[in-house]
Amino acid sequence: MNKVIEINGPIVTVEVKSARIGEQVEVGELQLIGEIIVLEGHHAVVQVYESTVSLRPGDEVYTLGYPLSVELGPGLLSQIFDGTQRPLQSIVEAHGSYIPRGVRIPSLDREKLWPFVAADNIETGQKISGGEIIGSVQETELIRHRILVPPDINGELLELAPSSNYNIEQTIGRIRRPDGSIHKLKLYHRWPVRKPRPFAKRDRVSEPLITGQRILDTFFPLLKGGKAAVPGPFGAGKTMVQHQIARWSDADIVIYVGCGERGNELVDILKSFPELTDPNSGRPLMERTLIIANTSNMPVVAREASIYVGITLAEYFRDQGLDVVMLADSTSRWAEALREVGGRLGHMPVEEGYPAYLASRLSAFYERAGRVKALSGATGSVSLIGAVSPPGGDFSEPVTTHTKEIIQTFWALSKELADARHYPSIDWNSSFSEHIKQAAQWWETNIDPKWLDRRNLAMALLAQENELARIVNLVGPEALSSEQRWVMESASMVREGILQQSALDEVDSYASAQKQFLLLDLVLSVYQRGSELIDLGVPVQHLSRLPLISKVKRLKSQYDSEHIESLEQFRSEIKRVMGQIHAEYETTKKASA
Repeated sequence: MNKVIEINGPIVTVEVKSARIGEQVEVGELQLIGEIIVLEGHHAVVQVYESTVSLRPGDEVYTLGYPLSVELGPGLLSQIFDGTQRPLQSIVEAHGSYIPRGVRIPSLDREKLWPFVAADNIETGQKISGGEIIGSVQETELIRHRILVPPDINGELLELAPSSNYNIEQTIGRIRRPDGSIHKLKLYHRWPVRKPRPFAKRDRVSEPLITGQRILDTFFPLLKGGKAAVPGPFGAGKTMVQHQIARWSDADIVIYVGCGERGNELVDILKSFPELTDPNSGRPLMERTLIIANTSNMPVVAREASIYVGITLAEYFRDQGLDVVMLADSTSRWAEALREVGGRLGHMPVEEGYPAYLASRLSAFYERAGRVKALSGATGSVSLIGAVSPPGGDFSEPVTTHTKEIIQTFWALSKELADARHYPSIDWNSSFSEHIKQAAQWWETNIDPKWLDRRNLAMALLAQENELARIVNLVGPEALSSEQRWVMESASMVREGILQQSALDEVDSYASAQKQFLLLDLVLSVYQRGSELIDLGVPVQHLSRLPLISKVKRLKSQYDSEHIESLEQFRSEIKRVMGQIHAEYETTKKASA
């Protein structure tokens, strides 16, 4: 009999007759689910995904024969799961607000019938390989769910069910494998969460993920299939940034993983997401969204598993040829789970108590992002965006520094900007993107050929303002020349008219790519025309007092993305006002001459 020997919080030492590393087990009378992480002879160390209170030595242990896995099939979208893919809404309906230990409810509904449509190009007798699409199900109004052959199954297709309604447990096909065994195909299959799903090859990442947030799309773009981090101290707005990306990004599927975050923040998300509308279709946003909720008061080991559950679900939709965004909030809490488990196992701690394998685990996680050609031949992507919560806002702590070395886009949040009510509080001096040149190709082809030049000019203004602000702090604004004071004024237009974007503004919560570029172009037009007037001798004080300046800053909230033509007409207002000043000073110069 397999039995418990020793209990150390969520880490349980058991005696087993035969087992494998990574195998799932059920522990004790409540059959608490766990995973074998260390195996020495007939002794195994199990990390249990539920509280081990009342567990005692001698309790029975049952090995299940497979690793921690998720169910992949119709019924995933619109769901809210916990860190081990238990459906929380079904648990609430069956057991109330609190999750009983040992509760077992299937991740996917076994009774619901799905309208399966067999693929036209699939015939009995042909060779079938893993990952092929054998049919589809219209899961929601927004998403047609492709039914895939499990990646590790191939052989001769003996039978494929006709198009009709089936539940996920019914057999829809049979495959004879090379060893002669028969595999029954269903609408779903299982896959180990710690094993990346295979693909044919990595594809070139070239198209930016349009989030509708100007400072992200225009200044620090992320490509579809890219890796990004959102580090910031408490109260800087990490969750709101991720909320906006989930709501407005042009991805096909959004997966939000609340990993160890405070319960009240996740409750806000769980309440608000079902009420949101997809901006592209007008349908409920949850029709293309699923949420994994693992709050800070849930077992710490389940927090560690939730990240892998989320990325496996993302890869599954990627294999269907869809663009997926996965938001992990936050990887710092996940790293803390690694630290706690590592401490209980006696692993040698290194920086700030984290285990030595922290960097490799982070790398392996982010490596599962990317744009790929799937085994089915379809092209899909997984874009990973991880929030990081450095203690005290210290970006030199291990999770932030290791993440910064791995990712390609870094959106650094600033507590100072948040305190000044500048949202999103992304610090343009500390943030970066390695995707500027690739993104420029898309922007210049689809929006305007001048995009890169205009973006670089705006960044140069912000950099100059940062340098000039130091001089002002030391000796005051009187030490600046007219040209320098106009740079300060123009950088203020960039900050307030472009970088600031309220998530609560119904007009400006989302900005299309066309609106983003047009606002940037209008602001820089004011700067350049003003520079010409200053060269002519116009006092900078006269330009700074122009009502045009405040009008430009308010444009973002006056015209939404559907009224680009009206916004474009403001260009004539800039030309009229600046031209009038130019004419007046030309006349004055001639008269004085």
